[in-house]
Amino acid sequence: MSHVSYDVIVIGLGGMGSAAAFHLADRGQRVLGLEKFTPAHDKGSSHGGSRIIRQSYFEDPAYVPLLLRSYELWDELRSMSGKEVHRITGGLFLGRESSVTFSGSLLASRQWSLPHEILDAAQVREAFPTFDPDPDEMALFEAAAGFARPELTVQAHLDLAENRGATLQFGETVLGWEEAGDGVTVTTDKGTYAAGQVVICPGAWAPQLLEQFAVPIVVERQVLHWFGASAGTAAYENNPIFIHEAADGMQDYGFPAIDGPDGGVKVAFFRKGIECTPDTIDRTVHPHEIEAMQSRVRQTVPGLDGPSVHSATCMYSNTPDEHFVIARHPDATNVTVACGFSGHGFKFVPVVGEILADLATTGTTAHPITLFDPRRLVTV
Repeated sequence: MSHVSYDVIVIGLGGMGSAAAFHLADRGQRVLGLEKFTPAHDKGSSHGGSRIIRQSYFEDPAYVPLLLRSYELWDELRSMSGKEVHRITGGLFLGRESSVTFSGSLLASRQWSLPHEILDAAQVREAFPTFDPDPDEMALFEAAAGFARPELTVQAHLDLAENRGATLQFGETVLGWEEAGDGVTVTTDKGTYAAGQVVICPGAWAPQLLEQFAVPIVVERQVLHWFGASAGTAAYENNPIFIHEAADGMQDYGFPAIDGPDGGVKVAFFRKGIECTPDTIDRTVHPHEIEAMQSRVRQTVPGLDGPSVHSATCMYSNTPDEHFVIARHPDATNVTVACGFSGHGFKFVPVVGEILADLATTGTTAHPITLFDPRRLVTV
């Protein structure tokens, strides 16, 4: 066993874990961070160049207070790191008036008095010529929406954590943890470490690391696509981010052409995954997947008819109700868990880091996290 005793061990240094390590170290905690892969790796969920950030939250208006705080922390992270971890582009949330994407965004905006505009299909085409919604579709435009850069965000939090004294160890696989006296021991393939508290941010590895937690989480393979446009992608560089819900209920989403005309425009289906594990995921993107994505996105952004520039896979860790799990372990007061972010968690990374630091150091938080209590998911 390591002779060094830490205040907190953070398991998993992806989006949530890197933020937790920073916030804990920033409060003067002695932090050990453990990560199976390299810093800001592409094996889990915190990669792909961009993630949507937004406030008019169609999933549930209860998320909005956390988003407002997260936006403050995005600005602070950008200032502290000197890196463009996020960019505001505006966002279009399109669909029929009864669609979840449109009606849910409108509900959250009205409930929390968020600035927004309602556009019909003709107004969308006039304001944003690259978009061509169906005549019966509406859009909510949120000027405050934009995107975060996942790899840059993770690296920024890691750098700031190290600058504040955290010990971060990569290429080290956690094998298990157990309570020991008034603390916790964590065993890896390289050693055993002791701490007063442990924060577990396992991402897609949650089913293995949290088996005793009894939270049902299903891991799904998702595919990210980058397409070119036949006329070049310059017209897409100042696009808003968008989420479009078609008549069949399927959502697709996309970004501006972020990294220049050769980088393509990133688009993906929001939920069209195949169940997998981190060990069994198929990392190959197949031609039929590319064709299905391009066929769908052309319906709304018809100019994206150029070649597939790039594609990649990532993983969603889904709870049955698609809400997060953030809590002290119900049977282990020295353990805090954050998992099941279900494909819409990255925009919350800064505030989840703050929440995890609260829970690990005081056992409670002022942030509203009742929705994320894992007991809602456990059947007796």
